[in-house]
Formats: sequence, C-alpha cells, structure tokens
Amino acid sequence: MCSTRSAYAAPPSLTDFSFTFPPEPQWVRSAREAVRAALAPTAPGGADLVEIATLLTSELVTNAFVASVHSVAPAPIALHAEWTRRGAVRVLVHDRAPGTPLVPDHLPDADDEGGRGLLLLTLHATEWGVCHHAPGPGKLVWFTLGDKP
Repeated sequence: MCSTRSAYAAPPSLTDFSFTFPPEPQWVRSAREAVRAALAPTAPGGADLVEIATLLTSELVTNAFVASVHSVAPAPIALHAEWTRRGAVRVLVHDRAPGTPLVPDHLPDADDEGGRGLLLLTLHATEWGVCHHAPGPGKLVWFTLGDKP
C-alpha cells in the first residue's frame, strides 16, 4: 500500500545515486551532504531546489534513524535520489522499522526539538508519500520537488 499527497503516478526516471548506511546519528549528515553533492552540479531548478531537497532529506533520514533505533532489530537505512525526466528531484528513504509517519495535527511548541519534519515536507514538497510495499518490512517515504514528474 502506498499513500501519496498527490493524485498522479510518477513515470520511471533516470537514477542519480543510492546510498545505504547504518542507523547511526552521524550518518544523517552524510546522507544530507551526499544529496547536496550529487544534485548540485546538475540542478535544473537551481541552488534553492537543492537546498530544500537537502533539508527534506535530512528530515526523512532523521525520522528513519529514530524509527530504526527504536525497533527490535535496527537495520540499515537506504537513500535514493534522482532527477526525473521533467527536471524534478525525487528522494526516497527506506527503513525497516514498523509504523507509518504521520503529520502532526498542530505545530510543536517552540522549545520542542522534533516534530517539524513532516510539516516541512508537507509545506515544501510538490508531492510526497509513504509506501509499504518495498522489499521486506518497513516503509519507503519519498518526496518530489519541482515540476510534477
């Protein structure tokens, strides 16, 4: 089952890179920098698009890390980023932790350290969704930025 915040299906695209890493906090920064380094040289949408993709990637990887370390058997997290044929960026993050991320129904308090990731995703992504049909347990959370792919 895959839920999305948009009504259309995305066509196949050209792959830029994939990255698998352990569920350890230092890898969040590595994932963020990998997306920036891979997408920046060929960014059809400019530097702003890359920076938003980097921010949203960081939020999704952080959520995957938190979900993974609280699961019974933490497993590696997979990150995939690509440019679509229409110049949008698509990022996918897979973890093997149970559950489905939910957008909070209210803004977190100003002094709360978390709770903003999916709100930022909802605000900035052209579309995003959660799939539970990825190979094995867990979920795949993805987003696109830019033109509809």
